[in-house]
Amino acid sequence: MESFLIKAAQLVTALSLLVIIHELGHFMWARIFKIRVEKFYLFFNPWFSLFKWKPKNSETTYGIGWLPLGGYVKISGMIDESMDKEQMAQEPKPWEFRSKPAWQRLLVMTGGVLNNFILAFIIYTGIAWYWGEKTIPFQNAYEGMDFTPAAQALGFRNGDILLEADGKLIDARSRSALFGMLESRQVTVLRNHHDTVTITLPKDAVMKLPQDEQFMAFRVPVFVKQIMPGEPAAKAGMEVGDRIIAVGDSLTPAYTELVPALLAYAGKETPIKVQRGNETITVTATPTEGGKLGFGLKPDEIFEWYTTDYNLLEAVPKGMSTGTNMLVTYVGSMKHLFSKEGAEQIGGFGAIGSLFPPKWEWRTFWEMTAFLSIILGFMNIIPIPALDGGHVMFLPWEVVTRRKPSEKFLEYAQTAGMFFLLALLVYANSNDIYRFLIK
Repeated sequence: MESFLIKAAQLVTALSLLVIIHELGHFMWARIFKIRVEKFYLFFNPWFSLFKWKPKNSETTYGIGWLPLGGYVKISGMIDESMDKEQMAQEPKPWEFRSKPAWQRLLVMTGGVLNNFILAFIIYTGIAWYWGEKTIPFQNAYEGMDFTPAAQALGFRNGDILLEADGKLIDARSRSALFGMLESRQVTVLRNHHDTVTITLPKDAVMKLPQDEQFMAFRVPVFVKQIMPGEPAAKAGMEVGDRIIAVGDSLTPAYTELVPALLAYAGKETPIKVQRGNETITVTATPTEGGKLGFGLKPDEIFEWYTTDYNLLEAVPKGMSTGTNMLVTYVGSMKHLFSKEGAEQIGGFGAIGSLFPPKWEWRTFWEMTAFLSIILGFMNIIPIPALDGGHVMFLPWEVVTRRKPSEKFLEYAQTAGMFFLLALLVYANSNDIYRFLIK
């Protein structure tokens, strides 16, 4: 329950920030062109608001709604989700959106998307500047990776060391490296430490993997970090720095194999083979009934890391490059949505929330926030009525023909777009519920 609440808190915090920044983009450009903004809201407020405030001598009411599905700014003279037909029936006023030239309306409508992209670049720049870049090259993970059953169905095996995708080195420093690997046709791995194996992937490989879990993780060799006094490991004479390579007849190259091996020998006096320096020795221990020896495990610090630090001037192009790569990767993945598998993978708030870690880690939080900002920006520019892209879609027609679409047509388009988005929202969150309850 605690991990659920932490994930939910991260999701709400990230989305609230992104919605405010997005709507601020519309608000700023509207005010620059002296267009009246009547409301600025985080979340929607049908029937009532949790909070609202209108500063003295201000034209804008600021508030927080109770329905956490986004946010909005109500711009005078614009056909939007408020569907204020009474206002639109009146003669246009100089301060209204509909009275402004097309290029100004274009900037107002794209302001939110631009803000989301800019925010993502700023966050990625901040991450590079503050934390730098610290990664484990896949080739340095000498016990390879553990793969989910879905990844194993594609041909991967636990212990595989990733080498190349379509002849190009798989670079762990690239945030889009794994997506690029799954989009490739052939992946080369090192198997059993000496066999080079080529795995041929299907075209829809990325859609065959669950979207709410990582399809692989580093296999961590079992190095002893500390010994608990009085426990089986201490009684057996194990020492800090030992690497456990076998329990009884079971080889334990990684923690994945150690757990079931200790459980299999629980309560039994068992020979345990360890590497100590350049020697291989055997000690005898009796795992507890719970399959424990009483030692602390060294984490992935045992691997050779790739570390890069950036000053502010270096962090800016790095942030731009990371943001651009993530945008290109996400746009490239959209083609899969038009397949049966892709439609089934569409998720709502539950799927998004599951991407956050069960513990609050600031770097991961900001990385996810930046990625969600890119997603929000791109999704809003898609030419669907009721989205920013839907409004933008009609502006080139107006510029070319010098005629605006009729307000009645725009009202119908807005209504159709709202019904479509509502249906998509219900479908996406229904998928979440189905996966949670059924799968």
